[in-house]
Amino acid sequence: MENKPQQDRSASPQAAPDDARQVRAGRWKLLAVLAVCAMPLVGSYFAYYVVKPGGRTNYGALIDPRDHPIPALGSATLDGKPAGLDDYKGKWIMLKVGPSDCQKDCQDQLFAMRQLRTMQGKEMERIERVWLITDMEPLDTLLLRVNDGTRMLRAQAEAVAKWLPLEQNAAGAKAAEHIYLIDPMGHLMMRFPKDADPSKVKKDLSKLLKASAIG
Repeated sequence: MENKPQQDRSASPQAAPDDARQVRAGRWKLLAVLAVCAMPLVGSYFAYYVVKPGGRTNYGALIDPRDHPIPALGSATLDGKPAGLDDYKGKWIMLKVGPSDCQKDCQDQLFAMRQLRTMQGKEMERIERVWLITDMEPLDTLLLRVNDGTRMLRAQAEAVAKWLPLEQNAAGAKAAEHIYLIDPMGHLMMRFPKDADPSKVKKDLSKLLKASAIG
């Protein structure tokens, strides 16, 4: 008697729909994980831009990141290797700009940035300090030693000037007079006043670090 070939049950029509459902379920799970990861940063922005309970204000001037995307600044390290602000994504960045001729106001800003980072205690590792130097002149050796740990990049002065916003009513204001804050996603989000009060800047930083688990 001739043996009939056995039917291949693995090729059941039910297999393809089951595989498709598993793929869709996997995609939804991935989207859910991404949404959960993004919620802390979204929450911090919502708290600052939308929810403002009575008596709660921020010291630094908020900047809409959509109006000031970080451009290609043509920046490089002090030894000439290409480097940019994107290299520090994932951390909060305190940013200072200005020429290499760093006089008292400039030195005070660099010192303040170092102290503000230290004052965050165990959260200090979430913060980077960056100085965008807007010329090619040599830096004072003592200045380099005192500010060890500050990321120093040389950038094109024209590009920096076009990018960083200033107060609308501050005639003659310069970006070098301010410290800026960039979030872990690489968005320019805050500018602190000229001769800023360190205790008030510290409060802003502390609130943002507490509100966001990113960075």
